[in-house]
Amino acid sequence: MQAKSRPSRRRTYSLLASAAGLATVAALASALPADAHSGTGHGHHGPSRYQDVQLLSFNDLHGNLEPPSGSSGRVTEAQADGTTKTIDAGGVEYLATHLRQARKGKEYSVTAAGGDMVGASPLVSGLFHDEPTIEALNKLDLDVTTVGNHEFDEGAKELARLQNGGCHPTDGCYTDKKFKGADFPYLAANVLDEKTDKPILKPYWVWQKKDVRIGFIGVTLEGTPGIVSADGVKGLAFKDEVETINKYAKVLQRQGVQSIVALVHEGGFPASSNYNYDCDSAGAGSGISGPIVDIAKNVTPAVDALVTGHTHTAYVCTVDDPAGNPRMVTSAASFGRLYTDTTLTYDRRTGDIARTAVQSANHVVTRDVAKAPDMTDLISRWNTLAAPIGNRAVGYVSADVNNTGTESPMGDLIADAQFAYGKELDPETDLALMNPGGVRAGLTYAAKGSEGDGVVTYAEGFTVQPFANTVNLQNFTGAQLVQVLKEQVSGSNAAAPKILLPSKGLTYTLDLTKTGADRVVTDSVKLNGTAVDPAATYRVATNSFLAGGGDGFTTLGQGTDDVVGTDDLSALAQYLTANSSATSPLAPPATDRITIVQ
Repeated sequence: MQAKSRPSRRRTYSLLASAAGLATVAALASALPADAHSGTGHGHHGPSRYQDVQLLSFNDLHGNLEPPSGSSGRVTEAQADGTTKTIDAGGVEYLATHLRQARKGKEYSVTAAGGDMVGASPLVSGLFHDEPTIEALNKLDLDVTTVGNHEFDEGAKELARLQNGGCHPTDGCYTDKKFKGADFPYLAANVLDEKTDKPILKPYWVWQKKDVRIGFIGVTLEGTPGIVSADGVKGLAFKDEVETINKYAKVLQRQGVQSIVALVHEGGFPASSNYNYDCDSAGAGSGISGPIVDIAKNVTPAVDALVTGHTHTAYVCTVDDPAGNPRMVTSAASFGRLYTDTTLTYDRRTGDIARTAVQSANHVVTRDVAKAPDMTDLISRWNTLAAPIGNRAVGYVSADVNNTGTESPMGDLIADAQFAYGKELDPETDLALMNPGGVRAGLTYAAKGSEGDGVVTYAEGFTVQPFANTVNLQNFTGAQLVQVLKEQVSGSNAAAPKILLPSKGLTYTLDLTKTGADRVVTDSVKLNGTAVDPAATYRVATNSFLAGGGDGFTTLGQGTDDVVGTDDLSALAQYLTANSSATSPLAPPATDRITIVQ
């Protein structure tokens, strides 16, 4: 029998106005009356003063309806004896089961997300402009999410369509049913229409059940325009996260809403990759770094917890608010591999969250539970539509082509493919550069379906490169080329370097013992063994995102003699087809182009 979503739950509360999401740690140290976590009172005076509210949250799903492959589908768990254990995780068939089990017996439960639910999605969702993912999230009973940067990959109009429904303006309807859009609100408090100076979607939303109300404010990172194609953010202004959250916290308080959760699509970097790492072990928040720390330290104390995302990492930390009180900051990694279960203790007397009673933990979306039949049916329906395109073999590999390391084999392979395609467009093309963020996965040798080991299908290629960027050619001087390499580790990329993947022939040394731009050793930059001439002109292939100066590479936005070619996935598929066969598969690149000194 097909499992049913819980429509009855949606009728138990009213939707008033904003967004949701959260997570915690073990506990902040309960100092409440004995009934604080019961929610039942003493049995004869009506509701207890304190009511536990379950907040389930996740982030950065990126349309991963099917279990992600390779390292994208695993999490690492620290064991009591100091060793680690790797666990296969993710897939909405399992996520649905875990969330539904977690909600059992929880009368007060709300589910929120931290953005990037769509965008950079595998073929089964990306081919259909992520309508399948919105359909899945509706079935998951998601209550609210903030926008992330990837919600703008196809622009604000397409985001509005995902919210409100309707068939795609170019591709039309994919089935005999009109796409109805999201059942949940997308929040975009800090994303303004430049003409009206108003948020393009709701800035906040209020969850209410009986007399319990919790407000949610949703923001994406202020730096979204630097990591999204220019067309996707045209006409939009992205405002400071802290100022925006503080502004709308006051709005909610004026409406009598004292319990507030911020959904923030910006994140941090925990000191350990283990999902169950205690980042408070050496003191509150001491085990996490990155942009979310400053945000958490400056968001008004009126906000009771922050559900975050963007960095695809897992953490449940406390960071002191401006009043010096600990506050939960959480993230559930990415791709549906984890979910966060947070208990917010609501004080009916004050209408606020009793933070000393907040508890939270990340849980693995293991694949040892029953699959949710409604999700299996959803994936099957969309896979049937995608199969004629997705199952086509485009190449062969002799081993896994991983997307790991400072210089990844997958990134090098893509750069080689774009260089080869660039040479077809213009024989004068000298090299190609690929941004690491555009490489969404590696290629696995083991067959994912019935195609056979070593076979690369179009669907697998789509999972690696889902953005539909074009391959562009531009001219740069040698001095500009060296400057591009220095921008990997300086300017906006100084704190978190973005190391471009070079095509075969471009070599240089990256000295990580130095700081800033000096980490790129200028004299080491060579093309085919010859030092790059600062005054010479070089023809460089990149994707359209980089060609527009994305990811902080402003110099790449200053090229001349532009030529725009086909989409990057087609270039990759063409390269694989031309350079591999069943009897002569392609070996992963050796990743010896960047010499790293540490």
